[in-house]
Amino acid sequence: MSHPSFGLVIVGDEILSGKRSDKHMAKAIELLGARGLALSGAEYVGDDPARITAALKRAFASGDVVFSFGGIGATPDDHTRQCAAAALGVPLVLHPEAEVLIRERMQDVAREQGTPYEPDRPDNVHRLNMGVFPEGAQIIPNPYNKIPGFSVGTVHFVPGFPVMAWPMLEWVLDTKYPHLFRREAYLEKSVIVFGAMEAALTPLMETVEREHPGIKVFSLPSVDHPTWGRHIDLGVKGEPARVDPAYVRLLEGLRALGVPLGPELVRP
Repeated sequence: MSHPSFGLVIVGDEILSGKRSDKHMAKAIELLGARGLALSGAEYVGDDPARITAALKRAFASGDVVFSFGGIGATPDDHTRQCAAAALGVPLVLHPEAEVLIRERMQDVAREQGTPYEPDRPDNVHRLNMGVFPEGAQIIPNPYNKIPGFSVGTVHFVPGFPVMAWPMLEWVLDTKYPHLFRREAYLEKSVIVFGAMEAALTPLMETVEREHPGIKVFSLPSVDHPTWGRHIDLGVKGEPARVDPAYVRLLEGLRALGVPLGPELVRP
């Protein structure tokens, strides 16, 4: 049985305009990697409802585990909740658990400010929109300010603020997907190859993968490395017991081709 891939949808004009730099992808790679998992893809989309809806339709249809960052607030430029419902073809409804948590947050703020909590005040009523999710959604707890995110199937929606989003992403991984964590060791072995084109090495790469199931062969070309100049970092990755014989086969094939070899690299 194949495991799902992991992907991201990162929403916001501020990312695409350069007003803010995205930090979510690097953090997601880190959090996934700590659990033996890897990111398979990421999509950036501005605050355009049609584009967001299309991106989320692809996410729901993929069967992948996808994290969507941003756009789940209640201001006019927040569209993700509405687009998720549109992508699913379901109505938006006030989630009862989300309502409780948002009301708790409003009471906390009133206490901090020394003012009475007025549940029917227009701004407080408006804040409940942050708990209006696609029908059938489940909440994602927010340890920072209690305003939850939500999940529908394997697509998970968190705020754009890193201080909230990152612990929420961790909670989803550790609560819903621990069975996917790779507990065994993982290893990469590669060698720097000079004076060769990837096309000439492709048959060897295909042979190594065919002869060593469970191993992935990778090729990382560079044209201007400060130490090695033009080269290809060619190697294999997977479980250590599988990596060693596959790497030996790769080296044998390279030597048979007569290409110049440089340093060998090992990465856990």
